[in-house]
Amino acid sequence: MSKKNTILLLADGAEEMEAVITIDILRRAEIDVTIASIIDQECIKCSRNVKICADAKLEAVKDKQYDAVILPGGLAGSKALSNSKEVGDLLKKQETEGRLIAAICAAPTALKAHGIGFGKQITSYPSMKDQLIGDYKYLEDVVVTDGNIITSRGPATAFAFGLTIVEKLLDKTSALNVAKGMLYKDYE
Repeated sequence: MSKKNTILLLADGAEEMEAVITIDILRRAEIDVTIASIIDQECIKCSRNVKICADAKLEAVKDKQYDAVILPGGLAGSKALSNSKEVGDLLKKQETEGRLIAAICAAPTALKAHGIGFGKQITSYPSMKDQLIGDYKYLEDVVVTDGNIITSRGPATAFAFGLTIVEKLLDKTSALNVAKGMLYKDYE
């Protein structure tokens, strides 16, 4: 079985915990993660002034095939994801090919902006609910998986979000092993 590969998209204002925790969990599971900047700079200034340097700019890696495209939240970061044509093109290709799309916190609004997954069950940061309920079946679960779409609520749910991505890409045992290694007990 070939190694799974993912891309995590970042823009200024991204929520750093959601990005870093997800990246860390996937890499612990030996899943490749390309951190891609959707803006024309290598280092991203996140919502709490933490800087994350990308592996590549989206322009350089957008034509590759990914097992999962991951969108961290953060209000400004999510707005940038929503407004990016390149992000929209990547998400539409991912959806058409039936590959995994994962969005947390405010990032499900980017799914809506690009017409992704309408009618599916999703969740988000609570203040985003009203923007999403007309186009999706909104739930308030920690993580919601509906087909190829995984969504989650916010920074505190990033562990469950990352582990769910691992489970979907690999298997439950792999996710449980990563959780055990981190001493994370809330994943079953």
